[in-house]
Amino acid sequence: MFRRHPQEVEKLVRSIMRSNGLETQWLQRRIIESWDEVAGSVAAQYTEEKSIRNQTLWVKISSPAVRADLNMRRTELVRLLNQSVGAHILSDIRLY
Repeated sequence: MFRRHPQEVEKLVRSIMRSNGLETQWLQRRIIESWDEVAGSVAAQYTEEKSIRNQTLWVKISSPAVRADLNMRRTELVRLLNQSVGAHILSDIRLY
């Protein structure tokens, strides 16, 4: 007999990923992918490398002017990136 307990697909996928220890890596990947949209097209042009270590997003920016601008918006960028995935994954951004 069929069980009649429908669940939303997203909730089901998240619970499976969480039980297998994959949810954090998946959310980190989504944050890295959303950097260009959240930071803006100008910042995306000068972005060379992105990685996450210890809840910190490390971003290599080739333009000192763009790096300075993004540095002033770090708190806002952390908030927007966390909102983009719907979880608190990042606590800081380091630009180099």
